Amino acid sequence: MSRISDLIERLRALVFPSRREREMTEEIRFHIEREVEERVGRGADPGAARREALATFGNIEAVKEAVRDASGVRLLQDLGADFRYGLRSLGRDSLYTTAVVTVLGLGLGAAATAFAVADSVLLSPLPYREPDRLVRVGQLYQQNSTVWQLSTVDAQAILEQQRSFEVFGLVAWGEATLSGVGTPEKAPIGAVTSGFFRALEADAAVGRVVTPEDEWADAEPVAVVSHALANQRLGGAEAAVGRALTIDGLSHTVIGVLPEGTEKLGGVRATAWPVLKLRPPERRGPFWLRGIGRLREGVTLDDAARDMEAISKRIFPVWASSFQDQTARIAPMPLRDTIVGDAGRAVGLFFAAVVLVLLVAIANVTTLSLARASARESERALRVTLGAGRVRLARLPLAEGLVIGLAAGLLGFGIAVLGFRILGQLTPNLPRVDEVAIDGRVVAFLVACAILSGILVSISTMLAAFRSSSAPVGQGDGRRTGSDRRTTAFRSALVTAEFALALPLLLGSSLLFVSFSRLQRVDVGFDPEGVVSLSLALPDARYPGYAEVQTFWRQLEQRVAEVPGAFASGLTSELPPGQAGNINNFNLIDRPVQPGVAEHLAPWLVVTPGFFDALQIPLLEGRWFTEADSATGPPVVLVSRWWAQRYYPGESAVGRQMIEGGCVTCDPTTVIGVVGDVKYLGLAETGDAVYSPLAQSQARTAHLVVRSRAQPAITLKAVREVVAGLDPELSMEEQTLEARLADALTGPGRSTALLSVFAFAAVALAAVGIFGLLSYTVRQRRREIGVRIALGAAPSVITRMVVGQGMSYATAGTVVGLALTILEARWLDSFLYGVSASDPLTTAAAAVALLLVAAVACWLPGFRASRIHAVEAIATE
Repeated sequence: MSRISDLIERLRALVFPSRREREMTEEIRFHIEREVEERVGRGADPGAARREALATFGNIEAVKEAVRDASGVRLLQDLGADFRYGLRSLGRDSLYTTAVVTVLGLGLGAAATAFAVADSVLLSPLPYREPDRLVRVGQLYQQNSTVWQLSTVDAQAILEQQRSFEVFGLVAWGEATLSGVGTPEKAPIGAVTSGFFRALEADAAVGRVVTPEDEWADAEPVAVVSHALANQRLGGAEAAVGRALTIDGLSHTVIGVLPEGTEKLGGVRATAWPVLKLRPPERRGPFWLRGIGRLREGVTLDDAARDMEAISKRIFPVWASSFQDQTARIAPMPLRDTIVGDAGRAVGLFFAAVVLVLLVAIANVTTLSLARASARESERALRVTLGAGRVRLARLPLAEGLVIGLAAGLLGFGIAVLGFRILGQLTPNLPRVDEVAIDGRVVAFLVACAILSGILVSISTMLAAFRSSSAPVGQGDGRRTGSDRRTTAFRSALVTAEFALALPLLLGSSLLFVSFSRLQRVDVGFDPEGVVSLSLALPDARYPGYAEVQTFWRQLEQRVAEVPGAFASGLTSELPPGQAGNINNFNLIDRPVQPGVAEHLAPWLVVTPGFFDALQIPLLEGRWFTEADSATGPPVVLVSRWWAQRYYPGESAVGRQMIEGGCVTCDPTTVIGVVGDVKYLGLAETGDAVYSPLAQSQARTAHLVVRSRAQPAITLKAVREVVAGLDPELSMEEQTLEARLADALTGPGRSTALLSVFAFAAVALAAVGIFGLLSYTVRQRRREIGVRIALGAAPSVITRMVVGQGMSYATAGTVVGLALTILEARWLDSFLYGVSASDPLTTAAAAVALLLVAAVACWLPGFRASRIHAVEAIATE
């Protein structure tokens, strides 16, 4: 028989077992009948001939078994039978099956979601060709290891002198008003050079991207737009090319449309990508450009770092008058690190929490499986009596475990699909969250976890079955068997482990809750109630100079002051909290930094005097801005209390002077007053801030803030009409400061809620686990308890005995969990505000709460034990 024929026969035996059995039976009957006929032909009696033929043939069943073994598929057939048995067995115990599949399915679904997030955010390569060659280039400050953007001087020096990059491009992003195609609106834009597209090897789906010729000073302004913008406002991708799109008042010709779904490039989200034209710099700052480079073949990151350092050294003496930090270096870093940022910490926390929950779920299901196996001991004894071997007995629970694991995996897949949708809504700002999807890697991970979980939950029952198969037949009493010391100890260890794993989750969620509560009570430095804001940007085309811009801002304030109900209004370049886009450097004249050392930095805001009234920020020392603080007056600033105490502790900061922005040729800036702290850097950060008068700036973008006695909707409607009366083409972005403050708390609140859900699940599973273990123990010790009660033991003594046993497991688990929290503390600390990860009060509260839950879970079976009827228990036994 050829190998192919042999394979076909084996497959037939595997796929059509009934047919194979029928054919085998017919063949045996054929041989026996032939033997009978021959014997009858030789004159034997038919009855005697049949008996002799059967005796000659031998044991028919033994022959069949030999044929089955020879078929080579016996093992697969047995495994198939095991799985069918597992399905039937689990189907008969639907309550148990539903419980374990649900528990395990929730854990697997969460694990699949966490893996998909970690895989997309941290593990998967960036969606560009040879992503390891892509780098971001920025200004690295040695003193605090922060990375800033590049200045025009830096960018031009890199373009002219670098030897490391095959292509180098630049991008400057922000918001701009899109008009000329429908209602003006603000949208994210990324002004780019041609090298940006070439470094990423990004091309347009229709038309073309920016080329070097588009960067020439006299070239027509052009822009590439997203597919969504083309569809929504430009009549579709094909029709968009060649149309005019006004960006901040300047008309651009659309030259290309990006592929559908491309909303981000190089980590920058934008709907329009106008060409970036660099102007000759007058000083080293400002720092506003992100460099994107593609390393040449064979050039390493270290090679590029040395190249950039050499450029830094060459340009430093040329521009030293406006930039004195000799330690700062232009430096390349993997683009992936820039895009992911510190999201890895949050993803890691999420993944770790899910892993803990999954482990608790596996331990819980294992405990339930052991209890169920013990109750089926009589069935085991029957199988041993019928001749089942150890391997076969151990294989049956494995089949059940795999069926449970695969069913839970199927449920987990559905949960993961739902989890992805919820995740996108909960974490819209998570890097690369739009790349999270169910792909082959996620499915493979889920299947692997499902199979592994099935094996893990069945190992203990397999070992128990393997050991019990050697026990004498006749000990198949479900009330006694399965309670050997090793099995009991293993069940106890599982319950202890559940509590040990639950405590870090409970403590983590408790710490985040405390941190979140303290964030809510942070003094943000202003009163947000009744304050609305409108964000405005004045385009160059209609407001070409200082006079036009200042006239508009002045008229706006005057007319808004006449809005019914409004009693304070002003303008600011940044809104608190958590918005400090302009970080400026300065050098105190009376306390200058050492030569070659980085200057001080502070959030630098441009405001009108009315801003302080609108937000009710108090003046602590000095004076407010006046009409005299105009463009023709000497530069002045107000500083926050934190700033004053930081640089002039115990002294007055009023009257001090500084060099602002490295401009040594400019007039020094004088501090004229100190105001209250406002949390521009974030709720958990300091109140550092410097305010300069809007009249002494060229600010074209500002936020109008209005405090009113009227409802916010009424105030916003009235203010919108005022703005439209001054310039109907201006786009406006409105919000209330109460909503803005609530948004600042959204992220910490979501993290707290998410970890709390995991902690609740883990604690609930641990409680269920110890409840199940004690309930099983009470059932096993029913006779013993009955005897104790018959001998006079009080119900309270029985209850304490059971509860004490359970609490010993919970206490041991809590102690182990406390040790695990030490490992957790260092990692969790960076997520907390106002509370330490090792806070003893919170740690003790979490441990006590876990033990209280355990006590309740233990008391219920203890109470039932105390109500056992002694006579019935003894008689039944």
